[in-house]
Amino acid sequence: MIRRFAVLFLAALLPLSAGAGQAHAAGYRYWSFWERDGSAWTYATVGPSLARPADGDVQGFRFSVSEDSGDAAKPRGAAGFDTICARTPAKDGTKRVALVIDFGTPADATSGEKPPAGRTACAQVADDATTAEALASVAEPLRYDSNALLCAIAGYPAKGCGEQVATGGKESSPAESAETAGTAEEASAQDDGGSGPSVGLIAGAAVVAVLGAAAVWQVRRRA
Repeated sequence: MIRRFAVLFLAALLPLSAGAGQAHAAGYRYWSFWERDGSAWTYATVGPSLARPADGDVQGFRFSVSEDSGDAAKPRGAAGFDTICARTPAKDGTKRVALVIDFGTPADATSGEKPPAGRTACAQVADDATTAEALASVAEPLRYDSNALLCAIAGYPAKGCGEQVATGGKESSPAESAETAGTAEEASAQDDGGSGPSVGLIAGAAVVAVLGAAAVWQVRRRA
């Protein structure tokens, strides 16, 4: 009986290990949001709709495929605030936010699309404006999904929104894309930037725990 439950235990455990490996093999195609301190880019701790930059701040967006904030590609380009906003004088009641917009590489692009050249822009907006509002003032059209996930900047990409991408750049089922991928930019940006265990992994662990408890109960019953 012990051997039988040991086999069941391992049978439940093996799919979990395989699933974990598959999760690490997939990424998401999305716009990540960054803040710059000096010459260093840091993954933003809140989404652009919540961030309220100060006058003189430099913020960036990068379109790429990544698993989470830990391996997300950073915006490219070394231009700082003084360069980006050189032709935008200060004005009472407003602030200037330097934006770096990196549309990514052809390898990151959705099928049939070519990424535009990267650009910079100086957004002059109201003192209480969010980064999302600053971005909208210089890079329309923006596109969002029903969960307020930023899907496109300046119309790029024309389709898709945070879709899951398997190793090799192939897209997975659309049903797995938008809401799950949203955590890659918004949810992970609001915690410590790491990625937690998947729902499937948690559920599977519960199955393993139940099988283990059943094995112990059977042994005690026959003792």
